[in-house]
Amino acid sequence: MLSKSLARLSSGSKITSPADDSAGLAVSMKLNAQIARIDAASNNVGNAVSLNQTQDGYLQKVSDALSRMSELSVLSQDVTKSASDKALYNQEFSTLGTYINDVATKDFNGVSLFSGTAQNVTTDSDANTFATTGVNLGASTYTTATASSIDTTANAVTALTNIKAAIVQLAKDRANIGSNIEALGYYGDQLGTLKNNLSAANSRITDVDVAQESTKYAKYNILVQAGTAMLAQANAQPQSALRLLQ
Repeated sequence: MLSKSLARLSSGSKITSPADDSAGLAVSMKLNAQIARIDAASNNVGNAVSLNQTQDGYLQKVSDALSRMSELSVLSQDVTKSASDKALYNQEFSTLGTYINDVATKDFNGVSLFSGTAQNVTTDSDANTFATTGVNLGASTYTTATASSIDTTANAVTALTNIKAAIVQLAKDRANIGSNIEALGYYGDQLGTLKNNLSAANSRITDVDVAQESTKYAKYNILVQAGTAMLAQANAQPQSALRLLQ
């Protein structure tokens, strides 16, 4: 008992062998496995949040570009602007369109950011998933806007209509990304709470009560020392009788 108590105190676990609590050990093993899966799901959720935040970071710049393109579309309709002035406006407009088309090809660790594909993110230890809404910068609403030109007043009018449609679509896409991040945040909090509760339950099964076990250790130690002293005295009695005979 003294050795067992010492093993529990030194290991911090009250189950140092299956014989100590076979049923408790079985439950603890399942809890540990579930906690490990929860950690994996939490990592997946965190990575999905990072992906969505990266998407929104790009879309903020796309928003700035579309806003400037709409401004250029209106400027190009100024009756006081010459053809050469409109050509300069159109050059900037075209450059911004090229930038947006380039953003549409970006990826996150090899995963396309703007292909429009929904990503299924694992949200619990049983690998259930949450489908995030995808964003497609290659959609016709965007490509029509970026392919427009403002080199003439008529083209500028058409371009403005196209850009306004792209801005409306972009607002929807950013709202969807915001919803994705919010939902994933709730899932992450839920996983954290579940892990804490499971860890507490597992602790009650396996972790040693140091105060209680220290008391037992002191008790067993006193008994061992007392027993050793009594045995020493018992062994000394025959020697005393022998000395009397001598």
